[in-house]
Amino acid sequence: MTVPLPSVRLASSSTAAPPPLRPPLSSKERIARNQAKRVQVSRDFRTDTITIPTDELYELMKNASRGDSVYDEDEDTIELEQRIAEMAGKEAALFCVSGTMTNQLAIRTHLHQPPYSVVTDHRAHVHISEAGGIAFHSLATTNAVYPRDGHHMTVEEVLDECVVDDDIHVAPTKLVCVENTLSGMVFPQSELVRLRSALDSFSIPLHCDGARMWEAMAKTGMSLSEACAPFHTVSLCLSKGLGAPVGSILLGPKDFIRRATWFRKQFGGGIRQAGGLALAASVCLDTVLPQLPRTHYLATKLARALAAEGVQLDLPTETNMVWINPEPLGFSMTELQEAARAKAGITLGAPRGRVVVHYQIDERAIDELVEVVRELKAQRTEEARQWEEQVGLEIAEEIRRKSRLYAEGQYDGRIEGPKRSLPAYGKR
Repeated sequence: MTVPLPSVRLASSSTAAPPPLRPPLSSKERIARNQAKRVQVSRDFRTDTITIPTDELYELMKNASRGDSVYDEDEDTIELEQRIAEMAGKEAALFCVSGTMTNQLAIRTHLHQPPYSVVTDHRAHVHISEAGGIAFHSLATTNAVYPRDGHHMTVEEVLDECVVDDDIHVAPTKLVCVENTLSGMVFPQSELVRLRSALDSFSIPLHCDGARMWEAMAKTGMSLSEACAPFHTVSLCLSKGLGAPVGSILLGPKDFIRRATWFRKQFGGGIRQAGGLALAASVCLDTVLPQLPRTHYLATKLARALAAEGVQLDLPTETNMVWINPEPLGFSMTELQEAARAKAGITLGAPRGRVVVHYQIDERAIDELVEVVRELKAQRTEEARQWEEQVGLEIAEEIRRKSRLYAEGQYDGRIEGPKRSLPAYGKR
């Protein structure tokens, strides 16, 4: 028996043709677009992941190795992993696409069987900015520490949140995570050494989200091996600060990294031909890392100038971040954002006042941002007077005093920090 084929209805000639595709850009148009992006980035203070690869970097990437890194056959990826592992004094390293992935891989690999808890700072990226990854991937609860000084967790504060007994009502602590730098502030190395020693007494491993560890190195003069010494595992971002196009590195013992590789596959995070990305990261280690002290200089320059104008600084400017609140001058962060864009082509994040200086920032953008603040200040004298009346002269003077101190990267007493801690990535 012959089964008849289904009839096929052909489109009539009167059917409208699909709209034509936009013609591809010419080489000249692409070059112009990239040049415009470079200028835009030099005036963008939202984050240090906003940097773009240079033409020279892309030229080098063309000749990168082209092996399959999932099969562990890509030479430039292997070389990058071995290089950073040696620099950090760790046995092995794993190249991944992002710092969120390396953090979550580390946490998942450390934790074996629920129930368990992770102790970390309440402001930590792993806690508030990784889409609930600790709970989702590792089925762990998080015990958050609220540092009394507002700067960094102490050993005693961490141990207060650790569960180390057999009470069945609570989840035992199986990991502590710290972040260095956190909001641009450097975690004191001596306290990290104390913390590692204390946690060893309870067999609790210590992981570091070192997305901006490079900034801590540039600030303190420590080597990478010294900075990483207190930790069992470390995540290092290669696109924040260093300006690589993509990537982060997870460091740890050889067996740990082998197991993390398994979870990376499970997460869908393997990169096949990763050589170009790995080579770019390696080049940035050589070329961008030495430039980080300049970003700290520019951040301090901006902090001092804004504090002198009366802008409230919410955190000490220790590395490449300036946390600002212009309300004492009579206008909001959103108003400053709009004025900076309109008057100087400068991009700021709002409503939170995090200003991040990266290595591609033009120093003239620093000066022009200060000038925008001065212009708004001159227009809002009545609003500024009302603000001072509302908070009181004594509190206003204390805010100004602390802001001048924060501009020098110093602090005394408790740091209250910015009102808003959750990010609003990408919003203009």
